[in-house]
Order: sequence, then C-alpha cells, then structure tokens
Amino acid sequence: MKYIDTRWTVRIPRTAQLVLFAVLGALMFISKIVMAGLPNIHLVGVLTMVYTLVFREKALVPIYVYVFLVAFDYGFSPYWIANLYIWLVLWGATMVLPRRMPAFAAVAVYMTVCGLHGLLFGVLWSPTQALLFGLNFSQTVAWIAAGFVYDVTHAVSNFCLGTLIVPLSAVLGKCVSKSGAL
Repeated sequence: MKYIDTRWTVRIPRTAQLVLFAVLGALMFISKIVMAGLPNIHLVGVLTMVYTLVFREKALVPIYVYVFLVAFDYGFSPYWIANLYIWLVLWGATMVLPRRMPAFAAVAVYMTVCGLHGLLFGVLWSPTQALLFGLNFSQTVAWIAAGFVYDVTHAVSNFCLGTLIVPLSAVLGKCVSKSGAL
C-alpha cells in the first residue's frame, strides 16, 4: 500500500524562508485575483492546506501574508476582519490530520476537509457579521441561509480543487527539502 508522508525536513535559512513565504502568500493572493470572476472558486483553501502539510506551524506566515495582501487590496474593512481567523480554522483542521496516511485516504480526507471548509464558510464568517452589524441569532441564521447557495458552490469547488493538494504538497515538499537553501 502506498503512503503519503508529509513529514518533510524543511531546513532553509531564515532569509530564504521569509522570501519563500512572501512569494507563497503572494501566490495565494494572485490565485484569488485570477479566479475572481468565478464566484467562490479559488485555490486559497487548497494552498492553505498544501502549505500546512509542508511547513506545519510555519505555514501561518504565508497564510497571513495573504490575509494582509487582501487587506491592502480591499481595505481594512469588515470584509477583511473574518479573514483574520477563517483561514486559521482550515490551518488548524489540517494540523490535526495524521501526517502519514495511505495515498487513497489522504486524497479523500484532504478533499473532504477542504470541501467542508468551503461549506462552512458562511457559518465561520457569521460571527463577524453578527458582531459588526448587530445581528441577533435569527438574523444571523437568515444571513447564513441567504448565502448557503454560495457556500455549496464554495464546497463543491474546494472539494474538486482538493485533488491538487497531494501532488502540490509532494512537489513543494520535495523542492524545498532538495534545495536546502530554498
């Protein structure tokens, strides 16, 4: 049985790490901009999981580079506030997954986690909406229900794009561990 092992030894100099993480965060942002014409279809969730599988806790650096690039582009607005924690949820879910799984299971698990994050996006976003706009519980539920169609689109696209997680994490992990300096 073939196993997917995401226990790469990633030891690169700090300066190279900072440059790499800045580029990876920018890649997340560019992928979002390029796919902006498609509602709720993007690679941000996939790349969040890929970076987490390869870099573990250090993946927070490119994730928050992305978050702050969003802030600089869209402004430090109510839209941006949920970004401070919404990607942290996916990072945390990825961190608790087993690092060694059979290949077929890894693909299915990663696709499912990525898809569920897309489905729960509105629910995860709702506390920000409720707090900033003074929504009570029933209004918050109505807000979630109104966006459910978009959450389903998000879930389906994340699930389908989740097929890229295993190959992208394998390529990134091998490239980084082979290069040593980058």
